[in-house]
Amino acid sequence: MTLQTFGRISNLLPQLAVQDTTAAAPAESTDLLQQARDILSADLSREMLLRVLTHWLPAIAAAAAVFLFGRILVRLAVGMIEQASRRARMDETLAKFLGNFASIILQLVVCIASLSCLGIDTTSLSAVLVASGFAIGMALQGSLGNVASGVLLVFFRPFRVGDTIEVAGHTGRVVEIQIFNTLLLSPDNVRIILPNASITGGTIRNLSGEPNRRIDLVIGCSYNDPLRDVRRMLEQIVAAEPRILADPAPVIAVSELAESSVNFVVRPWVRSADYHAVKFSLTEQIKLGFDDRGLTIPFPSRDVFIHHSGTESAKTVFEAAASAA
Repeated sequence: MTLQTFGRISNLLPQLAVQDTTAAAPAESTDLLQQARDILSADLSREMLLRVLTHWLPAIAAAAAVFLFGRILVRLAVGMIEQASRRARMDETLAKFLGNFASIILQLVVCIASLSCLGIDTTSLSAVLVASGFAIGMALQGSLGNVASGVLLVFFRPFRVGDTIEVAGHTGRVVEIQIFNTLLLSPDNVRIILPNASITGGTIRNLSGEPNRRIDLVIGCSYNDPLRDVRRMLEQIVAAEPRILADPAPVIAVSELAESSVNFVVRPWVRSADYHAVKFSLTEQIKLGFDDRGLTIPFPSRDVFIHHSGTESAKTVFEAAASAA
């Protein structure tokens, strides 16, 4: 209690004594007591506010300063780790993964340091975090599996950032490998987010892992078409395409005498970046070559022969066929 509060209450005591000796109305005594209570409560409120300001405000300011300054240091440290990884000619995927992992660990350290500035016992907090982490780990086994799969993808590197892959039924260019997910960009510019566990648990086709790829085309011609003319046309079309590699040499051969066509395989080699463009161009040029030379590309067809007896008219047969259909 401050001296000012003590003085104000002392001034009220004589009045209370006078009210008691003169047997005044209880209401007046009650008013004086209420004034004393208000004075004491206001003094206590000021004391509590002063105590909070003198004790907790510096702690809160220190915790905020540690948190903000720590966040800045985390960003600088992550940037230095990524720069050091690039200078060491480390793979871009591994550099980003290490940066993300270091960011999570350092931010956790900053949070614990901020709590310690508030007077919280971080030792017991660490024990609680360990127990909570164990419980959460049991509940989030799938997410931890994604983390483990992300580590495997980074260190064994079945693909890298920028590669075009086919995995889990999706095809796209790898944008980033994160701790839990891998980001793909599909050919039609759709962002695909795949859990890492679904990638390592299935078959991965790296379409750009090698510098060259082979185009596989199957071209069918009619049994009535001159086989040598068809082969000569295919060779001319392949030879006229400048993006086809000379080594390995293209393969053009009869592969099958099918049910309704004679099938050729056309297998040229191209750069992986030219695969789709050359494939589309060859398909178009082969069709135009067939049209210009009067050759035939067979397509499935069916001939229907109707036999009827002498007592049954053709009209009856067609009506029966129509009703059955």
